Amino acid sequence: MRKDELPPLEALRAFDAAARHLSFTRAAEELFVTQSAVSKQVIALESALATRLFERKTRALGLTAAGERLHRATVIAFAELRAAAAELRGGEEPTVTLSTTQAFASFWLIPRLADFRRGHPGIDIRISADTRLVDLERGRFDAAVRYLPDRNAPASALRLFGDTVLPVVSPAYLKKSARPLAKPADLVHHILLVYEDEQQRRPWLSWTVWLEVAGVPDLRPAGSIAFNQYEPAIRAAVDGQGVALATLALVADLLQQGKLVAPLPQRFSNPRSYYLLLSERAAANPAVAPFHQWLASQVASDAASTKRLPA
Repeated sequence: MRKDELPPLEALRAFDAAARHLSFTRAAEELFVTQSAVSKQVIALESALATRLFERKTRALGLTAAGERLHRATVIAFAELRAAAAELRGGEEPTVTLSTTQAFASFWLIPRLADFRRGHPGIDIRISADTRLVDLERGRFDAAVRYLPDRNAPASALRLFGDTVLPVVSPAYLKKSARPLAKPADLVHHILLVYEDEQQRRPWLSWTVWLEVAGVPDLRPAGSIAFNQYEPAIRAAVDGQGVALATLALVADLLQQGKLVAPLPQRFSNPRSYYLLLSERAAANPAVAPFHQWLASQVASDAASTKRLPA
């Protein structure tokens, strides 16, 4: 392949889906192909580019530096292609394009989208879930969910919820372990699911920080499993692999459903929150206002429900 030759579109689509989900299986589900087909496309792309795009670990999939660079490019390129296609077709359904994180999309937004569709069946939602921040204007997004210090949030931003952190675990894990978990010191008997935030964007989700604040800084757990993304750490907790640190608002549904429990009373907050930001182009899109109003109503409803969760 020449240096300026583009890789096949299907390979780029497979890579983009796998990079967003950090899972070949979920990418396959999105593209309606087999997991093997996605894996082969990615391998072929890595061969064509002569570089590794993913770190393949036993329990997790992560992007290499080259993979992150290519994913930033595919996010922008595919957004441009979708927008151009919509303009050329004409008569398309009103659409809101949203940039957000994988965790917010997976745990909070997607489970609620059916409610939005019932109230607004004529509005389509396009979600770009990425581990990296993308430029709202260059990526041609209407809106983005960002995790910001409260003091830095624009006055026009809609605050969704704060970042209250607490340990969570599945009831099945507690039953299987038969070890107590009523106070921070009890974590010495348990497996900790560690989110390795390499860029230190969310130090509050670090077990080292949490244990320090909880008064047991020298605690050594029975073992640990590390993840380079937040979502698989929570999935592992649901699957009964150990104890994870979670953002309350993102796991509130899992707590209410009984898939997770919060056995420790310690809950710590930090001066950052999730905000909805609108781009300049959003003002010209009539579909944005209903979506903005719906998000605000969901946030208000969730705030009331969260207060009813067991302490």
